[in-house]
Amino acid sequence: MLALTGGTLINGTGGLALLNATVLVNDQGRIEAVGNQRQVALPPNCQVIDTTGLTLLPGLIDCHDHLTSFGYDLVGRWGMAEPRSTRVLRVAKVMEETLLSGYTAIRDCGWLDVGYKQAVDQGLTPGPKLQLATSPLSPTQGTQDRSSGSGHHQPTSPNPNLPRGIADGPDEVRAMVREVVRAGADVIKFFNTGFGRQTQNGTTRSYDAVETQALVDEAHLHGKTVACHALGGPGLRTAIGVGVDSIEHGCLLESEPDLLKMMADKGIYLVPTFTVFTFHAIQGNPHAQAEAQGFRQQHINTVQQALSAGVRVVAGTDAGGWEHGNNAKELELLVAAGMTPMQAIVAATGWAAGCLDLEGSIGTVEPGKFADLTVVDGDPLSDITLLQDKHRIRMVMKEGQMYLDRVSGA
Repeated sequence: MLALTGGTLINGTGGLALLNATVLVNDQGRIEAVGNQRQVALPPNCQVIDTTGLTLLPGLIDCHDHLTSFGYDLVGRWGMAEPRSTRVLRVAKVMEETLLSGYTAIRDCGWLDVGYKQAVDQGLTPGPKLQLATSPLSPTQGTQDRSSGSGHHQPTSPNPNLPRGIADGPDEVRAMVREVVRAGADVIKFFNTGFGRQTQNGTTRSYDAVETQALVDEAHLHGKTVACHALGGPGLRTAIGVGVDSIEHGCLLESEPDLLKMMADKGIYLVPTFTVFTFHAIQGNPHAQAEAQGFRQQHINTVQQALSAGVRVVAGTDAGGWEHGNNAKELELLVAAGMTPMQAIVAATGWAAGCLDLEGSIGTVEPGKFADLTVVDGDPLSDITLLQDKHRIRMVMKEGQMYLDRVSGA
């Protein structure tokens, strides 16, 4: 048994922080007991770590990442400037750095193959729990289609372990969902609008209602959740109407408040990904810059209206076009958009676990759940940006195993 005692606990549910908390972790890597120091009796021979003056949080969760991507051009995205073996090790390094920054679970929304998840699960390399989309789906001429204007077909990924992801019509869509599931997908990601392209912007619909319904039905038949990239317009409305599980981006929902009510009624999560659009507004291609700058205030209004409507807004960076490892920037941007620091923390913990359909095992510090814990120096309720300071991340535990310990002195 291991006990963390004396710190302030933010448990990920949105409840009040608990002072002088004790979190007892059993030998199976799960939380045995939680409470005030006076309430939790320590068993004999229990290892005690004093966390006085520190804040304990659930391990943080990023609901939208791209761990294999290192830029938006093909050289960066595909790793064409280096041997494939170098790229594999680079991704492994990013996974470890992400874990050590306090993120114990990541939903990768495209182009990470199942081998990385197996490597983490088998202890071959340290990293967060991984939930994978493998290959996102889109139709011909959709976001996943890398064909040039001349008709030359680029592969969607240089990785032979990933399906192409291009499917047209309900029958092909169902077949591609099955292929992606076979490749190891935990979540089915698809693009139902574009973004940042001359021929396909954030309101251009990719799949019609019949195709979208076929995709969602087939994914749910296999027990998989569905994440839909959609910014606005008919593609967004279609996805919400057929019952996807999360909307990725949703920047233009502000203009269609009836959809927010529909999302709340259906339990559809919103992953606004402010980080990626902040990047695009400054460094994106001309079409992406224009779109991101144009809808920034609508994006902020969307999050505020979503919260008022009862939609669960969760944290996701859409990282992959810039330096990895600063996932907590999204929490700062959520607060800037009108969330309280506590709401932003819940967006990256308790609600985020729900988005991944893992709320029964991670996301909050409660008995029976895995001991995924991040311990920080300072109070993130007073300054949410401290979660971005690697020097203030003092301890990271995943399933009871210590990956970073700057507290015990061991």
